[in-house]
Amino acid sequence: MKNIEMLTKGETERVARREPELAFKQIRNPQTIVKKIRPYYTTEYGAAYVAESLSFLKRIPKESVNLVFTSPPYALHFKKEYGNVKKADYVEWFLDFAREVFRVLPPNGSFVLNIGGSYNEGTPTRSIYHFKLLIALIEEVGFHLAQECFWYNPAKMPAPAEWVTVRRIRVRDSVEYVWWLSKTPWPKADNTKVLRPYSADMIRLNRRGVKVTVRPSGYNIKSTFKGINPGGAIPPNVVEEEIPSDMLKAGNNASNDTYTKLCKEKGIKIHPARFPASLPSFYIKLLTDEQDVVLDPFAGSNTTGAVAESLQRCWLAVDNVQSYLEGSKFRFLE
Repeated sequence: MKNIEMLTKGETERVARREPELAFKQIRNPQTIVKKIRPYYTTEYGAAYVAESLSFLKRIPKESVNLVFTSPPYALHFKKEYGNVKKADYVEWFLDFAREVFRVLPPNGSFVLNIGGSYNEGTPTRSIYHFKLLIALIEEVGFHLAQECFWYNPAKMPAPAEWVTVRRIRVRDSVEYVWWLSKTPWPKADNTKVLRPYSADMIRLNRRGVKVTVRPSGYNIKSTFKGINPGGAIPPNVVEEEIPSDMLKAGNNASNDTYTKLCKEKGIKIHPARFPASLPSFYIKLLTDEQDVVLDPFAGSNTTGAVAESLQRCWLAVDNVQSYLEGSKFRFLE
């Protein structure tokens, strides 16, 4: 793999001639906050870099990123092509990144970490490595747990096959954890930016109001509740697809989107572990304002950057595999 700093002007021009529609600007985006590192490509709002994430994080100025949203390689007992660390080493490995993330966030910044669980090798029991990581992020690095959230991913395979589809002693895993961490107990957040349409029942309830009562659970419904209509329903902490359907949830197995189709057409390797746009979209809307800076230090196919671009947030994306970022350019053609 050739580091982006070694990419010559001639090589850039050859790429542009071969793929005219992908002739992205190859000069440093003036909006980027990282000095003396040449981006792989830039857009109106952001820049993508081929680099090792930890060394890149160390080049970012203190308190200059409003939101870090990422999904690093999980600690699985089988090796993935994009690289992953063994469970026994995972917490120690990730804390080096986490300390830099903590440094680059301002006091009201947030760190949103998508991380999946896994089984222990050879037994039908679950690993707790991600819970150990959460505790270390809080007790050793200094993060606060603003809220534990979840991503419902119905596209996950019924694995491990030994326990789920062969012996039939476990059920299919379809939820991943999303730790919303903050540098202080008061990160910037506004749930009115992620309201959902009211159901028909809720619309009727808002119209007629509710009775003042105390529910069996002890919840006290006061007269001030009547007529409250903030413009939508407050979403739960389970992220789903942002389309008007009661059944379709946020999967990562799209096969007919622009990114996937053009990667196939151009012979570029499709990133094997993608998350849906609805996942970063929810947190970017919830936790940032326009012109804020969003960083994904394990960018992969750069879904985070593409979503940030569409929401007019500045963004930085980093990955150490050049082909993944090459394919990620297709996301900006949609």
